[in-house]
Amino acid sequence: MLRVEILLTGASGFVGSLLLPRLLEQGHAVTALTRDPERLAATLAGAGGPQPRILGGDAVSGAGLREALDGIELAFYLIHSMERGSGGVSFVERERDAAGNFAEAAARSGLRRIVYLGGLVPHWSPSGASKGPPRASRHLASRHAVEEILMQAIPDSLALRASIVIGARSRSFRLLVRLLERMPVIALPAWERFRTQPIDERDLTAMLLACATSRLSGEVLEIGGPDVLTYGEILARIAELMLIGRPALRIGVNMTGLAGRLAAAIATEDPELVVPLMEGLQGDLLPRADHAAERLGVRLHSFNAAVEHALAEWELTEPLAAR
Repeated sequence: MLRVEILLTGASGFVGSLLLPRLLEQGHAVTALTRDPERLAATLAGAGGPQPRILGGDAVSGAGLREALDGIELAFYLIHSMERGSGGVSFVERERDAAGNFAEAAARSGLRRIVYLGGLVPHWSPSGASKGPPRASRHLASRHAVEEILMQAIPDSLALRASIVIGARSRSFRLLVRLLERMPVIALPAWERFRTQPIDERDLTAMLLACATSRLSGEVLEIGGPDVLTYGEILARIAELMLIGRPALRIGVNMTGLAGRLAAAIATEDPELVVPLMEGLQGDLLPRADHAAERLGVRLHSFNAAVEHALAEWELTEPLAAR
């Protein structure tokens, strides 16, 4: 196995925490960049085996990026936050600032490749006058903008676009589970008929891991699980696997702002996260058939298997009221 000098940003986040031990197991030299190095060090203190070098830094301000990128061949860019910053700065501005700072530092360092995890966006005609996908929500448009910034800076980079990730720490999945636990009747807005392809956290991690040594270069890979489901079907399947019955009420309209804030209150989640996510439910979000899983050598888990695994992992640390 080829040993690569890797910088892992977002190392303490949902996806980063899954990827870090896998990179170390494969023998890569990993530098983990985090805004709270003491917390990450404490989290890893009990883990056996090889350890990463931990550095403090912040892409939004640019602090620590030069040191972190020194001698690095490949960087995983897993920085993503939809909470509003200090001074009322929107998440869109924060994401652009972070990507711009990282891209500039990466280009100066001579970095060979960035692997970026973004989100699926609605497809559009590149001949149109608008910049970016016209139907994209703030959230999805921001993910696309970050992708462009990074790939323009380092052309040999790879971008993975995913929809819902099914995992015990995935905030999208946790939101759905909490709503099913706490709502006696599931109100389904008009977006319940739109389709997507959720992906198992294990499959996403395996694809990212494969990107560390893949010969693919300068490509955008749209990824998803094997099952195409409507959002209504996703909720019904999760409820079934949680062994609960929830009648559905189709309301025929979206009311995104109100519904998002209500869902956030019920799930005790931040509306700054939930509302932008719901704004993205404007149509199908399906990966194009570029066979990304086969090209990266990853065998996909079914949606049911993904949910069962996520619920089992969740229950290792926290009981589920409905189970």
